[in-house]
Amino acid sequence: MRDQRRTWLFVIGGLGALVLLAVCGLSSYFMVADERQGRASRGTVPPAPTTQVRDIGTRTVDPAPLTEAEVFPSDQILINAEEPPYQVLKTQATDDCGSAASGEISALFTELGCNQVVRGTLRSPTGAYLVTAGVFNLADATGAEWAHQRIKPIVDGGKGRFQGLAAGSGTEAIALASAQVGWHVRGHFLIFCVIAKSDRTAIGDNDPYARQILFDMIELHLRGGVLERRATTPVESPVEAKPVS
Repeated sequence: MRDQRRTWLFVIGGLGALVLLAVCGLSSYFMVADERQGRASRGTVPPAPTTQVRDIGTRTVDPAPLTEAEVFPSDQILINAEEPPYQVLKTQATDDCGSAASGEISALFTELGCNQVVRGTLRSPTGAYLVTAGVFNLADATGAEWAHQRIKPIVDGGKGRFQGLAAGSGTEAIALASAQVGWHVRGHFLIFCVIAKSDRTAIGDNDPYARQILFDMIELHLRGGVLERRATTPVESPVEAKPVS
């Protein structure tokens, strides 16, 4: 009886030792794996940034005026590679901000120190819509944000509007009061977009293509393209030191 008990104790003890060795081995594997992963992560150097943020919060720190070439760098604006581009029909840069707005909006821009507006008229990829899009150059971001809030009640109340820019025969519809508008801000700039149908028919409130045009012009081209480039500056690559021979 004692011999059988000793035999079972020996077996159980052996199994316990194997389990302990397995656990220790597993723990050792994890520790080695973690160490290797740590060495690998320490050896990985993140890529150096190619641009850095530039302050465009006021005209004091960002004094350079906008140009037509900056806002409309070519006679075509490609937004979607699977669609034809927008055709730029006419561009204009002027220090008369009132020429691109009327009523209380024009007065608001005068109050906020607007000294420039750059705008252009484009034809949509389908040719069915005319678009005037542009940027007002205000004194600071605080004023731009204030204008952003104040414009909606002015437009809704019929007390002022953004003016479309006619670009020759067949584009008169963009200058009509029935055109739809959208606007946004970035830094000390206020962006706007006016849309009309080429055939002068009304644009429905839920017209998906008109909404897409607003997004293309305001968010992608002007805010995320033109002003994004103004709000960043390229970082020069560090010069590598060469050994002295």
